[in-house]
Amino acid sequence: MNQISGAESLASAERFAERVGDILSNGAVAAMISVGHRTGLFEALAGQPPATSAQIAGRAGLRERYVREWLAVMVTGGVVTYDPAGRLYHLPDTHAACLVEGAPFGNLAVYAQHVSILGKSEDRVVACFETGQGTTYSDYPCFHQVMAEDSDQTVTAGLFDFVLPLVGGIEARLEEGIEVLDAGCGRGRALIALARRYPSSRFTGYDLCADAIEHARLAAGRAALPNVTFETRDLTGYAEPGRFDFITSFDAVHDQKDPEGLIRGLKASLAPGGVYLMQDIGGSAQLENNMDFPMAPLLYAISCAHCTPVSIGQGGAGLGTMWGWETALKMLQDAGFASVERHVLPHDPMNVWFVARI
Repeated sequence: MNQISGAESLASAERFAERVGDILSNGAVAAMISVGHRTGLFEALAGQPPATSAQIAGRAGLRERYVREWLAVMVTGGVVTYDPAGRLYHLPDTHAACLVEGAPFGNLAVYAQHVSILGKSEDRVVACFETGQGTTYSDYPCFHQVMAEDSDQTVTAGLFDFVLPLVGGIEARLEEGIEVLDAGCGRGRALIALARRYPSSRFTGYDLCADAIEHARLAAGRAALPNVTFETRDLTGYAEPGRFDFITSFDAVHDQKDPEGLIRGLKASLAPGGVYLMQDIGGSAQLENNMDFPMAPLLYAISCAHCTPVSIGQGGAGLGTMWGWETALKMLQDAGFASVERHVLPHDPMNVWFVARI
């Protein structure tokens, strides 16, 4: 490479080198946030007075030496505060507000798990760069668990207060009793919540992954819900003409083999007066419009390492996570819905919701 010349260029190069160093450190912190989430360490710290590493390890039921090293990452990463005089660690309430279950700003530690998944799948993804081939869902450890946690806070937590009210009249119909499908249901937590709330309606969940469906069936069995069923099903070419009154899909369309075909099939599967509710990532199809979009680098990384190759692995186009709300809107309109509404919830700028009626 050419030598850097000039004081201004050298200073710029030094600033960028510092920026890369910060990126690497932040990546390490993210991986350790994932560890803290999975081990319950943030819950052991939240709402508690400053404590020693031994006390924190005791609360979490973990080994002190590992907890102490993890705490060092959290302290140097600016997540946890430290008093060297007493060797005391503390998670401020303002930090816990986005790091534990039910936190006011959501539990962002859930998303840190994606960083760890990216690392675990790196070899497979590198091979995709070289061959152009794709991946399968089984290439990603713990993926459905992470997505279920994500769905819990982005969909299920606000399902009755924010989501269903977007679909005018649907709550009354669910009370009366209708047929409902969740296409790409994953572990089925949203559908189970609906089935519990509306016992007169009948709920069906389809997903490509047998392991996710098995979790959903077990959860439905534990909840003793006779009005919900789950089935492993490839939705490529799907259609059950006129069967359902209400169809949902939550963060499930963009990594299908044929998203456009799926949307057409879902429309065909609606009965007269039926409604389709579709949630997906709300970024733009145009890169330049996503410079300030929440967690855009993480979403593009997930797209590069998961959503794009999973679609390609099925023989699809690989639209990716950031396929864009514009693309989704056009597909819905091209499918022939009589009306399509687009919504972004004030508390959740990352996701977009479409209400499409036949």
